[in-house]
Amino acid sequence: MLSNQTTDGRIDPGVVHDVLRNDRRRRVIQYLKQRLEPVSLRDLSERIAELETDESPPPRNIRQSVYNSLHQTHLPKLDEIGIIDYDKDRKTVALCERARDVDLYMEVITRFGITWSTYYRTVGVVGLVAVVLADTDLVAFVSIDSLLVATVFLFVLASSTAYQLWSRRWFYLRSFVSD
Repeated sequence: MLSNQTTDGRIDPGVVHDVLRNDRRRRVIQYLKQRLEPVSLRDLSERIAELETDESPPPRNIRQSVYNSLHQTHLPKLDEIGIIDYDKDRKTVALCERARDVDLYMEVITRFGITWSTYYRTVGVVGLVAVVLADTDLVAFVSIDSLLVATVFLFVLASSTAYQLWSRRWFYLRSFVSD
């Protein structure tokens, strides 16, 4: 059995990979990231069953299967690690601060299938090349001001950063809402 945390208090990467290996656990974390308040087990199992079957409402037997597996297996495991807070009596689930350790492994790829670092590096290099070409007054770029090119690429970088921060807003909002 792996230890749940490293010496610096973060969740051990082996434990993170074990958690993310299961589709239902990944979906639980993804769904809870969108919620600031605790979610009932019933609502959570309903949503995950919808995602698994692409039906709304999902068939009753699938809903029941998801409910049981979450209640008996997945939520207790995530609670033990400290990723979620699962109240078995009230049957409510909320994301914990330690979910950040897992989120680092979940959000590496953009929706376009490339990593954020590759995206930013590509935008930066293309922007630099465009500014240099605009500054050298080559025939194709003679009418374009290098300041305009730089401004456009800085806007693209700023917009991308704003999008990435917005998509991770639950990290920041949760710290304001928490006790």
